[in-house]
Amino acid sequence: MNPNPNRQKTNRVTFKQSTEHVSWRPNLTGLRQSEREAYQFILEFLGEEEMSEFDKLTFLRAVDTLSGAVRAQVDKTMDDYLPKTALAKKIETLILEEASEVLTSSVRQQAMLCVVALSQVAPPFYVAQKLDLVNAGISRMFSLPLITPSQDRKDSASLYSQTVQALDDMLQALVMDGLEPNMDMLQRILETLLPWLTMSEKEQEQTRAARTISHMLRFICNFPEVLHMAKFTISGRLMGTLGLFCMNPNPDVSTGALEGLHYLFKVLVLHRSVKQETEGILRTLQKHFRGEWLVYIQDLTMFFRKFLTPGERADVIMVLMDAMASAGEDDARAASKVLRMILKSPELEIGKVPEIVRYICYNMNSITEASAQEVMRKLLQVLAQVYTDDVILTLFKMQDQSQSGVRRPWEFLALFPQSYEVIMEHLLQKLMHLRPGDPEPSEGTRISTLIATRAIHELLLAPCGRTEVQTMFSPLFMALLFQVSFLVLEGDAQPAQDQPASRWMDPVSTTLMALKTLLCSAGYGDHVSYVQRLGGWELLTSPENHYTGVTLLARAMVIKNCWHSRPVFNFIISLLQGPDHGNHLTALAFMAELLRCPDVAATVDDATVLVLATWFQREEPAAVKLLLRVVETFVLHGNMTRQLCLLQPYVLHCCHSLDQGIVTETFLVLKNVVGHLSWPRSSSLLVQVAFTLRPFFEEESEHLRLMAFEIYGTLLAKVKRGLLVFPLRHQVFSLLVLLVLHLLDRNISVAQICRMTLCHTATILGWSKLKAVFADRDVWTILRVLLEKQAGRALWFLQQCVTLFKSAQAPIRQAAVWFAGQIIQSLDVDEAGEVEEVYTALRSMSGDPDPMVSCLATQTMHVVEAKENLPVGTPTCFCSR
Repeated sequence: MNPNPNRQKTNRVTFKQSTEHVSWRPNLTGLRQSEREAYQFILEFLGEEEMSEFDKLTFLRAVDTLSGAVRAQVDKTMDDYLPKTALAKKIETLILEEASEVLTSSVRQQAMLCVVALSQVAPPFYVAQKLDLVNAGISRMFSLPLITPSQDRKDSASLYSQTVQALDDMLQALVMDGLEPNMDMLQRILETLLPWLTMSEKEQEQTRAARTISHMLRFICNFPEVLHMAKFTISGRLMGTLGLFCMNPNPDVSTGALEGLHYLFKVLVLHRSVKQETEGILRTLQKHFRGEWLVYIQDLTMFFRKFLTPGERADVIMVLMDAMASAGEDDARAASKVLRMILKSPELEIGKVPEIVRYICYNMNSITEASAQEVMRKLLQVLAQVYTDDVILTLFKMQDQSQSGVRRPWEFLALFPQSYEVIMEHLLQKLMHLRPGDPEPSEGTRISTLIATRAIHELLLAPCGRTEVQTMFSPLFMALLFQVSFLVLEGDAQPAQDQPASRWMDPVSTTLMALKTLLCSAGYGDHVSYVQRLGGWELLTSPENHYTGVTLLARAMVIKNCWHSRPVFNFIISLLQGPDHGNHLTALAFMAELLRCPDVAATVDDATVLVLATWFQREEPAAVKLLLRVVETFVLHGNMTRQLCLLQPYVLHCCHSLDQGIVTETFLVLKNVVGHLSWPRSSSLLVQVAFTLRPFFEEESEHLRLMAFEIYGTLLAKVKRGLLVFPLRHQVFSLLVLLVLHLLDRNISVAQICRMTLCHTATILGWSKLKAVFADRDVWTILRVLLEKQAGRALWFLQQCVTLFKSAQAPIRQAAVWFAGQIIQSLDVDEAGEVEEVYTALRSMSGDPDPMVSCLATQTMHVVEAKENLPVGTPTCFCSR
């Protein structure tokens, strides 16, 4: 085998004069006679192309002699006599000239020993020179045929052993940098040796490679200090390769690999472990030396965890995967065993994840061995759970670059329930916490929300994972819906330009596609079709009609009796319990419609009501309107009186909102609420509504005033005579005068409602005669009759009149002034002493902007004063009379 078949070698050695010397007349005075003769012989034969074996050996001995002479002189280098590069080139040529089919001479042995001698003198070899010598020695040694010791081949076997030792000596000499090994050089040598182990089909070549690797590593173990340990990054490849060859059927190969693995472990312990632990680990390793392969594989797993860098761990995995994909079934089975043991520590950091994922995807079809296929799928699962972003980005890059797409890896990811759930949960967190438009992470391996959405879609398309879809349906569904809301409403619906794998994708379409696929995967295909027929998907993508689309989507879920309605509702409530949620309006709109389902409404407990109350208190107009719809839905169910009572303070508080739209919406809801509630079961709530309405009977907005009277009228219509008790009875009497005077309301509808309400008031109070009066008489007649029939409540009526002095409608103020005057005139002396404040209010009405009201107020004051026999303008104190 020749790992570098294209490398050209020249048989002719040429060299240039060193720049440090002007001529080749070195000073030989320091040399002995034998050393001078060696020098002359080297000069004579250095440029020869053809040399006999005797001349070669003589030349090599001469170089060794001269090297010894230079080494003995403190301030001399080989270049002071001959260029060292030329000598190295000539020795390399001599090694390469040796036959690779047979070992009959000691030339290659002596040449390697000569390299050892040259390594010990200055100047040092260049790295390229060292590598040339390494390649030459290995290629001419490893390619020899198998040499087995026998009685008639003792000399040949002895020469072979000596040559093997010479190669070891040469490699060890070349790896040294002064008094310490250079780990960068060791890595280069090992990189030269590994192909002979992994690519050769000849057992003797594999045996020699494994043995040489073992010897090199054993040599390094002799040094407590090494150079450039940080550059020694081949540990992963070595560990994976040697671990595989520990199970080689050839005992010589497996023994060499076992020993090599043992010494690799020692190197790592000596130079990467904590000093306090070093001695204990080394003792354990020594006990395992030349033990069973299973023990070594266990050690390999431990060293994989504790002593390798993430990149080196990736190298181990790559070596094992390559064996599973390209080797025979035995090797594939062995590799799968090792990899399976390694994967028992999935929490470890592993590098080169994209490279591993690409290898799995491109080579999965070429793996035929069953256990290897299984462990390869397991590897992808583990990587996807730990390095989800890297795996997903890699799969999309491959998929977008491939015309046929990459579907099978997504199916592998969905194959195992636990893995599927972990990956989905990771993607879900991306959607919930990394909204589009938020600053994306700076690292290139972090995925955007769009990529997360695409990944969810791909996983949902996989035939596996149906059970997990059911489990995760609620958070996935709402996360995707929130994603659509954000994209549509906040204007970030353009394709993401910072993601190479998704430049052509429309974010809204991608998210809607994932949402539809989720529904279909959960068994709601008819739901998707139903929404499509109603145009719901188009509404969702329209900024103007988006919430209508959200409502339609929820309504379809209710109409189609989707099993997940309750879990989705519970999930929404859990979201609303947290801090401010960016998509709370979407959540509230969807929840409000879901509550139309009786099963969903049945889950509303006190804790849920508390969440709704919290959102009422935020007083956000859009949210409050949605919450008012929820209240209206509670009423429609007819069995949620407790929930309505708990929300009652917050709903009634909305009547006093600064937002006119909220107030109007609240009145519409109250009108519906009062219309559906019954008096015995909801009396407390209805009484509170009645008291809340009082300020709105004088509301300037005719629309609100009309609704206030409509609600009050509907409320009183529910009250029976025997059920009129405090405090509603008090409220009814307090509003009698107001109802009568509003028969003069400028809004005819208000006047009509007031007359009907007066009639019903008379009914529940048992005033049959007054009822006839209320039904068809004018205001003035009603007031006179009312005062006549209810004289005992005159002072109460008088206070109601004073309140109406502030009415915005002049006819009502005028009637209030007139009725106040009638009442005051009807009072006896004792009662008159209690109305000084009323008199003051009445006198202030003389300044009313309406001339008829002010004139009537002045006349009334004169009449009252005349009755009391007091001059006009004299201060009056009813208390003194």
